[in-house]
Amino acid sequence: MTTASIPAAVPSTSSKGLRIALSVAQALLGVMFFMVGVMKTAQPIEVLGASLPWVLEYPAALTRFIGISELAAGVGLVLPGLLRIKPVLVPLAAAGLVVVMILAAGFHAMRGEFGAIPMNLVLAGLSAFVAWGRFKKAPIASR
Repeated sequence: MTTASIPAAVPSTSSKGLRIALSVAQALLGVMFFMVGVMKTAQPIEVLGASLPWVLEYPAALTRFIGISELAAGVGLVLPGLLRIKPVLVPLAAAGLVVVMILAAGFHAMRGEFGAIPMNLVLAGLSAFVAWGRFKKAPIASR
């Protein structure tokens, strides 16, 4: 074994760690947005209003649209990577979620719901990490 082969192993270890971190972040975000999307799409508006008071103040169609969008984002974060069909959709979904979470933080700030903003920013940060990682550092290869 030569010393030239030892340094080559170090980058692959960090790269593997990055890929694992990206996969975990994708899975967590995907499951979370899928579940929230199902909730906003399928539950009656009155039931949603108990935990999300804003849905009672806006048209039901807006809540359903947001739910469908979150459902699509959850699927877009996970399915293309698992199937390796159009995996470029993964970072695109993540980048879209960054925008949505920043807008959600602004929405909550306008309503004076400052307690919701930290979660929006955490989700935006995780989404930005996935978008950056899957665009630049560890893209998923197509079939």
